[in-house]
Amino acid sequence: MRANLAALCLAAFAGAGVCYGQAAPAVTTLQPGYTTVYCSGFVKDTRLPNDLYVISGEQSAYKIIFSQGENVYINRGSNNGVRVGDRFMVMRQVEDPAATEWFKGQRKISNAIGLLYADVGQLRVVSVLEKTSIAQVVFSCSEMFRGDIVRPFEERPIPPYKEVGPFDHFAPVSGKPVGTVVNSSTFQQSQGQGSTMYVNLGAAQGVKVGDYVRVFRYQGKDIETTPQTKGYQYQVYGFGSTPTRYEWKDLPREVLGEGIVLNASRNSATVFVTYSSAEVYAGDNVEIE
Repeated sequence: MRANLAALCLAAFAGAGVCYGQAAPAVTTLQPGYTTVYCSGFVKDTRLPNDLYVISGEQSAYKIIFSQGENVYINRGSNNGVRVGDRFMVMRQVEDPAATEWFKGQRKISNAIGLLYADVGQLRVVSVLEKTSIAQVVFSCSEMFRGDIVRPFEERPIPPYKEVGPFDHFAPVSGKPVGTVVNSSTFQQSQGQGSTMYVNLGAAQGVKVGDYVRVFRYQGKDIETTPQTKGYQYQVYGFGSTPTRYEWKDLPREVLGEGIVLNASRNSATVFVTYSSAEVYAGDNVEIE
């Protein structure tokens, strides 16, 4: 599919001139902040306890969602040690609603790395009863529902950010562990600068919060489930070809961007894309820098 777009670019002489002649834009990178870190979601290889949860909220006769500034009820009170001022995090297990593979083996890899949880928001207890408590939504990533999982608040480090510098499109192989972009926080199969994605590299592979990963792709890898132009890495029909056939492993890799690790579980990491020179797709590769 991406090869077809390249063919369209070549199809018109004027268009070809634009495609060839544009100068590379200056590198501008993004730094993750509080919202990025606390709304990034995460993958766990074990299921979170669900004994503490949102029961309901104020005005629930006609409201089914709750957001920042509103009050919700949780199923713990003074008999479980809850006190006014206690802080909690709210999260929810999520799955891709489309359940359609973008690349071959995506579902298998996704299941292997663990369960995906979305960050929903944060609560502060404002009133305590014996068996329940009232908590205000003090920070919101998305709408809060009945049954959302509540866990004690845990500080998340905002990883140190490296200085902006030139992006190396021809960076050599680092020799460190290589993984795959498995999915994104919004289940979109394409990501770019400012996106959050999940990769199958984690603590077991030496990944830790604050590490940078490089995203890259080899032309001609036949892993996408969408229609592809066969052999596009060395020929585009009607616009020239080489006398020798080339496979993906014979060609240089395309370095697409880089990102910083926000969270690392045993076999997965949450990565915030700080810079991208092209769209990053599920199925592209990552390596630790």
